Amino acid sequence: MALGLAAAHFTFAQAASSSSNAPAAPAPQSAQDQSQNQGAVSVQARIRARREQRRQQAIREVYSHLFEANIDMGYLRFIPGPNLQRVTLYSWDTSVTRFYGRRLGATVDGRGHYGTPFVGLNFSTITKPAISMYTVMGGPTYRFYMQPRYSIALRAMGGYAQGNFSGDTNGFGGKVLGLYPDGGTFAGSAAIIGEYNVSPSLGLRLAPEYFFTGFNSTVQYSRGFTAGFVLRFGKQ
Repeated sequence: MALGLAAAHFTFAQAASSSSNAPAAPAPQSAQDQSQNQGAVSVQARIRARREQRRQQAIREVYSHLFEANIDMGYLRFIPGPNLQRVTLYSWDTSVTRFYGRRLGATVDGRGHYGTPFVGLNFSTITKPAISMYTVMGGPTYRFYMQPRYSIALRAMGGYAQGNFSGDTNGFGGKVLGLYPDGGTFAGSAAIIGEYNVSPSLGLRLAPEYFFTGFNSTVQYSRGFTAGFVLRFGKQ
């Protein structure tokens, strides 16, 4: 009997000690703290929403114009004859794009290219005749990335090229000097266009491109770029 009472007393003492050492349960968050947290989240959400509204408004101001006109200079590495090395052609380029929405547009483009290829030593003593080429092309332009300050677009065009390769040969003709014969052929261009917006109606443009022509029943693959100014006007 005495042993039983002693054991019971010891067990009760252990339980009391364990309960006193157990970690206290966290106090429930007060209604005031919850309200403050919800208010902070709500303020942050409103700030983000206002920023997004301003960004969308800036995008609308820039890319809701009906027309874009550009005035560019260009650089092209062109093969002027079947067995000649590439020559640098310097170009002027102007185009107008009519947009149907913010992304898709139709472009009409006109260019002039000028250079002096080296044709080697020959009986005519003409080694670097001046040549020129003019193109008129058209095709779609598609903006696939837009931000208030800049955009990136793809453009594909096809059209007509007129080559003048014998105008500076003193009557010998371009073929005698290894140049392509004068004439017209197809022209094509594939470009990626980057634009930086100075203002909603004015931008700077850089467009690396592949350029294709078909003189002398062959295909000339050329690479180059155009760079210049973009003027936007009209409202959709």
